[in-house]
Amino acid sequence: MPAKKEHICGASQFKGSPHGQITLVLQGGGALGAYQAGCYQAMTEAGFEPHWVIGTSIGAMNAAIIAGNPPDQRLAKLRELWRCLEYGVPVKAASAFPMFGGQLATWMTMMAGLDNFFTPNVAAFTSPYMPLGSDGAGYYSTERLKRTMTDLIDFGRVNELEIRLTVGAANVRTGEMRYFDSRDEPLSLSHVLASGALPPAFPAVRVDGELYWDGGILSNTPVEAVFDDMDRRSGLIFAVHMWNPRGAEPGTIAEVMSRQKDLQYASRARSQIRRQQELHRLRHVIAELAQQLPAETLDSDRGRLLAAHGCLTKMHIVRLLAPSVGANDHSKDIDFSPSSIEARWEAGYRNTSEVIQRAPWLGPSDPLDGFVLHEFDAEQAA
Repeated sequence: MPAKKEHICGASQFKGSPHGQITLVLQGGGALGAYQAGCYQAMTEAGFEPHWVIGTSIGAMNAAIIAGNPPDQRLAKLRELWRCLEYGVPVKAASAFPMFGGQLATWMTMMAGLDNFFTPNVAAFTSPYMPLGSDGAGYYSTERLKRTMTDLIDFGRVNELEIRLTVGAANVRTGEMRYFDSRDEPLSLSHVLASGALPPAFPAVRVDGELYWDGGILSNTPVEAVFDDMDRRSGLIFAVHMWNPRGAEPGTIAEVMSRQKDLQYASRARSQIRRQQELHRLRHVIAELAQQLPAETLDSDRGRLLAAHGCLTKMHIVRLLAPSVGANDHSKDIDFSPSSIEARWEAGYRNTSEVIQRAPWLGPSDPLDGFVLHEFDAEQAA
């Protein structure tokens, strides 16, 4: 197991990076995850190669490919993943029909699956009470996804810690969120697949004797892994959101289903960020006050204990909210049409390039604010 490195709160450990630690946080969202690949392309081309990637569900797959390949192969491997996930020939043909093509493609995907992703578990469709076993209780099998991901990720490289990888999953038995972290334990394909085992579509994945489901059912926005990290570091965090918490009032059942999904998988990320802003400001205040204590008080056991709650790290979080691209109903996360994948990738590249060009993190901020939010909503920017 790799040794855990010790860090000093408030000090940048990345002398080669003028921005400190660069972190990329990726939500779950199925087909919407192509947007994340475009975001990464813009980052790496601008020299913002992440030191830490965190993901849930499809975000975990994208993150594992980034961490599990050398820099010159990461984009090519991401491209290969998204080519593999595209509709097969029959579904591509169905999606080309005007008016009802999208609905037909969705129906065919649900009936036949995707060639390199999932296939129907026929027994599961016969009855919801069919005994399938804890490891097989799902409407689809993801055996083909295992083969696809095996060819795209080198877990030896993941565990060398060139880039730290964290993936989130939900413990089926305890209902607790678990973040598997390459800094603390060796990771394997099972950890990534567990992060994407969305019930009831996909069966749970067993890791170290415990069953796990998709982390998105508890927290689809894994930015909390950064907030809760005990080795806090100053740096720049790109948090990529595919589910927009803001939207119009729905007027049809289809719009209700779509809006419900947006709200569910947005995961109250904005309230989490606001709470962390308040907490980190308090940590700065404690650190400032500790500097005012007499030396004999600060050097006492009690003084050191209290001062340890202070922290002078400065984290800038760039929150990217993806625009609506392609299908925009409740089935948008299974719209794996080549045109939608490419459009989402290009949108991620375009939006992230614009944010990097603006560089809002270089602007002035309150010295007591250790957590500064910069939000880019592509819908409003359009």
